[in-house]
Amino acid sequence: MYVETVPNRNSRPAILLREGWREGRRTRKRTLANLTDWPPAQVEALRAVLKGDYQLLAPASGFSIERTRPHGHVAAVLGTLRRLRLEPVLATERCSARDAVMAMIAARILQPRSKLATARELCSATLASTLGELLNLSDCDEELLYRAMDWLLPRQERIERTLAKRHLQDGTLALYDLSSTYFEGRCCSLARYGYSRDGKRDKLQITFGLLTNGEGCPVAVEVFAGNTADPQTVSSLIAKLRQRFALKRIVVVGDRGMLTSARLRAELEPADGLDWITALRAPQIQQLLQTGNLQLSLFAQR
Repeated sequence: MYVETVPNRNSRPAILLREGWREGRRTRKRTLANLTDWPPAQVEALRAVLKGDYQLLAPASGFSIERTRPHGHVAAVLGTLRRLRLEPVLATERCSARDAVMAMIAARILQPRSKLATARELCSATLASTLGELLNLSDCDEELLYRAMDWLLPRQERIERTLAKRHLQDGTLALYDLSSTYFEGRCCSLARYGYSRDGKRDKLQITFGLLTNGEGCPVAVEVFAGNTADPQTVSSLIAKLRQRFALKRIVVVGDRGMLTSARLRAELEPADGLDWITALRAPQIQQLLQTGNLQLSLFAQR
């Protein structure tokens, strides 16, 4: 197809949309539409499109790109958090503190950074995505994020109870483990010199325990002093399961450094409806081997 201008002797030229084809050695054409009444700019735009030239269609003179912000990854993470109904778990009513907590969670998933760097990504002047706009945090600073963490702390027990109702039931499996990290600074009352899993023996330590369901979904977290031994945290775990979460029967899985024989006798065995799974130490395995109570076929493949 093409646009053809046909001159007229006593009137304005006729502008026709035509189609041409070849039959043998002869060239034929037919008129598809009369474009004489079209505005000249529209005719020229159609002529350019038929030739494969789209520059006339681009509004270069009236449109300019000032800023582009990545959005897809933010929409995916924030949409997933909302499908999980996380916002009403934090607070029933929307507020700037709840939005700031949601932003910090999303930022931790997208690109973990400090509170200062996260605030800069949310601020309208230095934002790196649409996260700050979607959560109305365009005027955010690091102080707002720190205040949001202070706002979140007294809500921890209620949030954990809500998560426990969703993910823990009587007779379910609960996974529990501890880790630690070294501390830089002087203003933490829980920082103590203790065992360093990072190999930073000259640094103060903070220990924290995480409770999940059988699929690894986090339910509760607790922070301990850096010199707290793993078995000493078991009593706090049992109190959460029994008192705060009101579970009557549960199976706790922990490693042998946490569920020691002494801890089992003192805290888990007397508790009714509380079972456990842990690992045997080398002396216990040798004792079973000597008494003939060890099923060696269990180790045939692993």
